Amino acid sequence: MKTIILFITFFTTILGGSYMDVSTEVLDAIKQGNATAIAKNFNDKIDLKILDQEDVYSKAQAELVLKDFFAKHPVKSFVESHSSNAKSANQFVVGTLTSTNGKYRVSFLLKKFGERFLISQFRIENEND
Repeated sequence: MKTIILFITFFTTILGGSYMDVSTEVLDAIKQGNATAIAKNFNDKIDLKILDQEDVYSKAQAELVLKDFFAKHPVKSFVESHSSNAKSANQFVVGTLTSTNGKYRVSFLLKKFGERFLISQFRIENEND
């Protein structure tokens, strides 16, 4: 019985930990305006919306679009406002990014692909939308 409980605890920690590691890494990268660090956690194809520009991009294309946004809108701060339960196969995070040009709502969706959580959707929208 103890073996089963230890196995379940270990398995849950590993799953939750991988989500938390990716989420924390992405949140830190957003705060720094670091598109490369964010893109490292993108799935091969990603649904990306940056203001009025929306499409499904390859990982490399999405990184370039995100770099362009951060170049035009240098980050002053980012505050996470909502996130989902870490026990689900799909996770989301929502927050507010303040740049030198205004405030934006940022959201991203993490999905489990094999043993890793990867970003399958990333959105930056005007706060008023």
